[in-house]
Amino acid sequence: MATGDLPDSLADVLAGIQRLIRRRLRRGLTAPRLRGAQVELLRLVASQPGIRVSAAAKDLYLAGNSVSTLVNQLSRAGYLRRETDPGDRRSALLYPTPEARSRLHDWETRRSALVREQVARLPEADRAALAAALPALRRLAHNLHEETEGP
Repeated sequence: MATGDLPDSLADVLAGIQRLIRRRLRRGLTAPRLRGAQVELLRLVASQPGIRVSAAAKDLYLAGNSVSTLVNQLSRAGYLRRETDPGDRRSALLYPTPEARSRLHDWETRRSALVREQVARLPEADRAALAAALPALRRLAHNLHEETEGP
C-alpha cells in the first residue's frame, strides 16, 4: 500500500470495524436500540456522574442544544436523571439510572466478548501486528483529541 493511501484506508477500516461491532451487538436486543450519540452520552455520564450538560457537550464535541436533546430522550427512556445544580440553579447535573448502568454493563460485556472472539480467530501474526499497532493508534487518538481541544 502506498503511504498516501494509508490515512484513508485506516479511517475506512476503523469506521467499518466500529459499524460492524454496533450491528453485531444490536442482534438479540430486547430494549429499543440506542443511537451512537446516546450511548456515548450514557457512557460519559456513567463515568462522570454529576457532569453538567455543558461539560458533556464539550467532552463529546457536540453543541449544547444537541446534548440537551439527547438528555431529554434518555431521560424519557429512563436512562438519565437530571438534577438542578445547587451551585447554579440554571445548570443541570446528569446521573445514570440503574437501568442505564445495567444496559451499559451488558453492552460492554457483549462488546468485549465479541471482539475477544474475533481477535482469537486471527492468526498469531495478525494478533501480534494488532498489538504492535496499539501504541501508534493511541497516539493518533491522542493527537486527534489534542487538536480538537485546541490551544
